[in-house]
Amino acid sequence: MEFINSPAAKAVKLPFSQAVRVGDILYLSGALGNVPGKLELVAGGIEAETRQTMENIGTVLKENGLTFADVFKCTVMLADMADWPTFNRIYLDYFDPDRLPARSAFGANGLALGARLELECMAYMPRR
Repeated sequence: MEFINSPAAKAVKLPFSQAVRVGDILYLSGALGNVPGKLELVAGGIEAETRQTMENIGTVLKENGLTFADVFKCTVMLADMADWPTFNRIYLDYFDPDRLPARSAFGANGLALGARLELECMAYMPRR
């Protein structure tokens, strides 16, 4: 196993790893729409938080030599299931429509920092 934390992730001092690699799979911790390197959410509600969440995931993928094309499974937690259509619209911007990851979703009663959503992903990361 390899425990992965970028310098920015280490600076925030959260009680978990940003990602963990086990074999050929990279397990990303749940991501929020926080300002990179800070424990504060971006302003602008579900749209802004969704975009920032996706960008934050994209950064972790890129730091590990991956892209959204390598993601095969996601789990989304929404504070309000009424945000489902807005989340989906933005989420789809990041994936090839013919290669959408498997996905689960559920409503959550309270997310870290009062976030509107949290997204957890798994990506294929073959040894090179």
